[in-house]
Amino acid sequence: MGIKIIASNKKAYHDYFIDTTFEAGLVLQGTEVKSLRLGQATIKESYCRIRNGEVFINNMNISPYEQGNRENHEPTRQRKLLLHHTEIDKLIRLTEQKGLTLLPIKIYFKNNLVKLEIGVGRGKQLHDKRQTLKSKEANREMARAIKSASH
Repeated sequence: MGIKIIASNKKAYHDYFIDTTFEAGLVLQGTEVKSLRLGQATIKESYCRIRNGEVFINNMNISPYEQGNRENHEPTRQRKLLLHHTEIDKLIRLTEQKGLTLLPIKIYFKNNLVKLEIGVGRGKQLHDKRQTLKSKEANREMARAIKSASH
């Protein structure tokens, strides 16, 4: 089928150096999946935590499904992520290092399954953010110059 992106966290790349990424499944209720198919999710303020050898995402907002009745879900409930034990052990080792954190990067459908890409990142300082913006602007200027020269 392919990949259909539902929501992405662009601010994660702005605020953090993302070292490694992992793909995780999500434990969801039926109305949550229906709401995700409509694209009603945000992961901007969400974060991941490891507790008792399991990984959870907190504060991910999936809007309630409009046709849902009393069976509707709570929008910002804690959701369990599905990862292999070896991946969880690796995440535990990485997050024990000073300054590394787990961030959700994007949520998407992959072959009709909901997947969440999580990254292990180190926080950027203000001067790092400025340097990143300068290099992006320089790349844009070069692309414009090449494009205008080719026409």
